[in-house]
Amino acid sequence: MIAKRCAALLSVLLISAGAAAAESSAARVYTNPVINADFPDPAVVSAPDRSYYAYATQTERNGHWTNIQLARSADLVHWNMLGDALPQKPGWASRTQDFWAPHVIRSGARYILYFSAEPDTALTDPKAGMCLGVATASSPRGPFVDIGHPLRCGPSFVNIDPMVFDDPATGKRLLYWGSGFEPIRVQELSRDGLSFAPGSAPRDLVSPNGANGSFPVLIEGSWVTRHGGWYYLFYSGDNCCGPKANYAVMVARSRHAAGPFQTLEQANGTPHGIVLAQSAKWRAPGHNSVIADAAGTDWIVYHAVDTARPREKSTDDLNTRRVLLIDRINWRAGWPSIDGPSSTQRKAPWTAAHR
Repeated sequence: MIAKRCAALLSVLLISAGAAAAESSAARVYTNPVINADFPDPAVVSAPDRSYYAYATQTERNGHWTNIQLARSADLVHWNMLGDALPQKPGWASRTQDFWAPHVIRSGARYILYFSAEPDTALTDPKAGMCLGVATASSPRGPFVDIGHPLRCGPSFVNIDPMVFDDPATGKRLLYWGSGFEPIRVQELSRDGLSFAPGSAPRDLVSPNGANGSFPVLIEGSWVTRHGGWYYLFYSGDNCCGPKANYAVMVARSRHAAGPFQTLEQANGTPHGIVLAQSAKWRAPGHNSVIADAAGTDWIVYHAVDTARPREKSTDDLNTRRVLLIDRINWRAGWPSIDGPSSTQRKAPWTAAHR
């Protein structure tokens, strides 16, 4: 009797172990998209709670606008939508509805959200353009509250797509931004991140190829990361969406966070420096962020249009439903290499749960 009970218990343990192994194995693979819903211009940050938080451009669902989308994940693969990170519009943009390309940093005990928005003055002044906004919260979940005024405004859509990087070499906090057929720029921020540093000025880093009319004639969506003693500036262009969508991710590198940067195009003498281009399945991939998993492997997080479903609603413009994808970054000969956009099952990021 005892032998039979022991054999039964052993069988249960083996079955449980097999199920756990299967679950663990399943958790270690993924297939794009990881968020199968409109989630453009994603910026991902890691938090002390071992979670990843992703912020994205506004979207409309069921007739309701979410100003800054927010999602949370433990593994970069399975995401829970948390709602609106900026539920209350800024006073200076309370009557408009253009909230784009957020980026969040942790600064001491608080979190700072940088975003692009159209000011209310644009309703009466067509030259008002877009502004860079700043909001703060005590948690990565928000709610973020605007500081009461924009950081910078200007004509057209030049002042969009903010990204902040704390340079470990100099201790400086740097803001990167830009589009509107102008260069990607950088300028030092104050230590609290709520204003530009006194005496600082914007510096041009990478320019589009508009002078000769070749790709890209527009660049935007900057993201800076450090690897192997180099600073890498990822950026995207040309058209993010619409009938002529032709987005792709490019890269430049420098020994200094504030440049000068050499593009992959300049280094290789090729017509462009694309490291992530569209495929038959995924159109216009781009506007990425870069995040490391628990093993220190870098991943590119970006949006793309599923060619099988390019719209959220039949009345939407073509190529405007931009879903969330991830792919691993491999570093080769001093430059990033990405085998993507992937559409087949891949090995998933390593997380604390896999240890």
